[in-house]
Amino acid sequence: MYGEMVLFSGNANQALAQRIAERIGMPLGDALVGRFSDGETRVELKHNVRGRDVFLIQPTCSPANDSLMELLIMAEACKRSSAGRVTAVMPYFGYARQDRKVAPRVPITAKLMADLIQAAGISRVLTMDLHAGQIQGFFNIPVDNLYAQPLLYRCIKEELLTKDTVIVSPDAGGVERARSYAWRLGADLAIIDKRRSGPNEAEVMHIIGDVQGKRAILIDDMIDTAGTLAHGARAVMEAGAKSVFAVTTHAVLSGPAVDRIEQSVFEKVVVTDTIPLSARASQSAKIRVLSVSSLLAEAIRSIHFNDSISRLFLNGGGD
Repeated sequence: MYGEMVLFSGNANQALAQRIAERIGMPLGDALVGRFSDGETRVELKHNVRGRDVFLIQPTCSPANDSLMELLIMAEACKRSSAGRVTAVMPYFGYARQDRKVAPRVPITAKLMADLIQAAGISRVLTMDLHAGQIQGFFNIPVDNLYAQPLLYRCIKEELLTKDTVIVSPDAGGVERARSYAWRLGADLAIIDKRRSGPNEAEVMHIIGDVQGKRAILIDDMIDTAGTLAHGARAVMEAGAKSVFAVTTHAVLSGPAVDRIEQSVFEKVVVTDTIPLSARASQSAKIRVLSVSSLLAEAIRSIHFNDSISRLFLNGGGD
């Protein structure tokens, strides 16, 4: 058994870290996470961690390189300060999209991330909705991959579900995820067949399944530039759907994403707070944010007390 729990947060998503700490019922540990004048990351822990069970709450979201270095340097500081165990709590696991070689002379950045995290002395990783579950196999340490599905499922069931709802996968790769939602909700399933003409660009071809006269809910793990979902939503509406929504975990929202959502046919786009929204995205009437703080807080508490977290995959919680 490790010593008492200590929570630290980097700069990537301090609001979520604070909500997690409040859920657990303890303050965040005092730490200086800043920059030297030349831009190098500076970390100084103000809280004693000797023998403690340390949890570093830091998604590796934009600016991804800064967020990653903060996490690694905080972990190094903890290990050199004789922490008993260091767990990286990464609500969003950046660099996960390059998880295999799809062309000659390209990297597998998800494996590089795993190597860096382990080299920094991190003993365990807690993350959410990995882009590909197989990334867990890149690690030689325990990885707990939580799903936002219980939280998002509850939102759909209580606020969006109607008798004529159809769950839509925006591409072939997301069929398993969409099928799981459709089965739990007792809804129909449709798939968007598309061809990708370039990075972050998508051309929708046709809809597999019946969306005529139905409320369509597109399910995905992340929204980056929103091109895939916006094109998909338009295709679904052109196929006869009466309304369209999107439900996704990670709101990357880079480049023209917010503009595309604002100009899209979506009535509402539901995301979680694994990544903090920009000021402009926060002001969008089409974007609604759900908090994953209770899921992560319960997982952290269970890891600390060596309890099972399997119940979080089925029932879940959240705001």
